[in-house]
Amino acid sequence: MKALMKKRVSKIILAVVLCGVVAFLLVSVFKPDSAPALQYQIATVQGGNLSIEITGSGNLALSSTEDLTFEMAGTVQEVLVEEGDSVEEGQVLAKLDTSEWETELTALELALLQAKINLWNAELALDRAEEDTTSDFRAWEIRIKRLQVKLAEGRLKDAEKALEEASEVSPEVTAPFDGFIINVNVSGGDEVKKGTVAAILADPNKFEVDIMVSEMDISQVEKGGRAALQADAISGISFPSKVTYIAPTATIQSGVVNYKVTVEVASLEAVVQGSNSTSQASATSQASQLREGLTVTVGIIVDQRVNVLLVPNGAITTQGGQSYVQVLSPDGTIGMRAIKTGITDYVNTEVTDGLSEGEKVVVFQGTDTPSTTPSQWPEMPDGMIPGMRGIS
Repeated sequence: MKALMKKRVSKIILAVVLCGVVAFLLVSVFKPDSAPALQYQIATVQGGNLSIEITGSGNLALSSTEDLTFEMAGTVQEVLVEEGDSVEEGQVLAKLDTSEWETELTALELALLQAKINLWNAELALDRAEEDTTSDFRAWEIRIKRLQVKLAEGRLKDAEKALEEASEVSPEVTAPFDGFIINVNVSGGDEVKKGTVAAILADPNKFEVDIMVSEMDISQVEKGGRAALQADAISGISFPSKVTYIAPTATIQSGVVNYKVTVEVASLEAVVQGSNSTSQASATSQASQLREGLTVTVGIIVDQRVNVLLVPNGAITTQGGQSYVQVLSPDGTIGMRAIKTGITDYVNTEVTDGLSEGEKVVVFQGTDTPSTTPSQWPEMPDGMIPGMRGIS
């Protein structure tokens, strides 16, 4: 019995020892040699421009189209264009049969002549009445004759106006500007009324896009505000644009409140003129590639700074409402410095006070933050900092 008990105790002791050895080995294997080094790099404070933009995307649409109508009723004699045709300003697009119009002009000319004769007769009758001294009702007759003259004068003016209006209208529909035809609504032989739309003309150089702006940002958008547009299919060029319309009412979908904003692209001539001389040919070629329906991204500029000091956002920490950066001195030491900041585009921040151009600051990577004060950071013989990735 005693021998059996001794065997059990030995087994228990052996198991405890083995567990201890395994635990020791696990700790030895998985224990890191040292705490992970902070990951950061050094950035140089530089001057530059900074813009805050509200972005949105949409599809291009033609912004300048015009319905071309007939100025008079009649029968369509000929249609000279088809959908998709390019036309020049002043080009004749459609014609009416002029026989009815010419007949009308002749009738109006005769009516004008008759009105002149009637006025002449009325004036002659008035003169005779004023010269007749034998009539007992001379005063009453003179009054009637004078009224007849005024009536004839009014009818003459009406006849002149009718002839002038008929002469000014044209049986032809012409293009008011260079463009292309996007729709033709009539054919030869059609009977049309005054104001019938013959065709729709579009300016191929004027585009606009509708984007949705959130309720949080819409207060920053102003009509006439500057914007920049980039087409997904055209790389390397930004088209200057402006805000032309802000919807007064919201568009609500699934509880999300947005407002429609229309942005119009500047003329392609302005895009080309805004390019330098060496890139104007390329800008002309790329600008001419704009097409209705292209997917574009719009940035509405709501604030902008020119020639200011910029530092990466990762270099700035905030404590108690005060912003700080870690500045690297020429001798390799690091010190904390308070700064004043301006606007930020969430990549870089404007520094208004506390730094000078050319100074170097520490930019922390990811979510790592230093666990010691700058004075406790170890220095390297060559002035480098442990974990530093590079100097820019």
